[in-house]
Amino acid sequence: MGLKDLAEQFLKFGVVGALATVVDYGILMLLSQVAGWDPLPASVVSYLVSLAFNYLASMRYVFERRDDLSRRRELAAFVALSAVGLVINSLLIEAGTTFFGDGALSVTLTKVLATLVVGIWNFWSRKHWLEAR
Repeated sequence: MGLKDLAEQFLKFGVVGALATVVDYGILMLLSQVAGWDPLPASVVSYLVSLAFNYLASMRYVFERRDDLSRRRELAAFVALSAVGLVINSLLIEAGTTFFGDGALSVTLTKVLATLVVGIWNFWSRKHWLEAR
């Protein structure tokens, strides 16, 4: 795969990730602010729906399926890789807010950094373990 193909694939990955983020935050706000759910269960539901959307869109539009990997194993690997991303995100948020504070600007900048790092992890790990070679 050439650099141009890799850049195009990364752009598609970014679009899918942005849409998944919109799904995640949209459902979180709908459930917690409109329906009156407690934010914690609302965030679990929104994350899971976003994860399902991200899986379906990523494996259809971003990555080529591996013939040697069943859909069940593919989904299990996707979820496991996403869980690692969630841990990375949590650690970076904790470290950033501990070091810089928990004000709006500090949290925003820390979240931007965490999103970039996790985005790179997600792209690399999915390309490495889920895409056809």
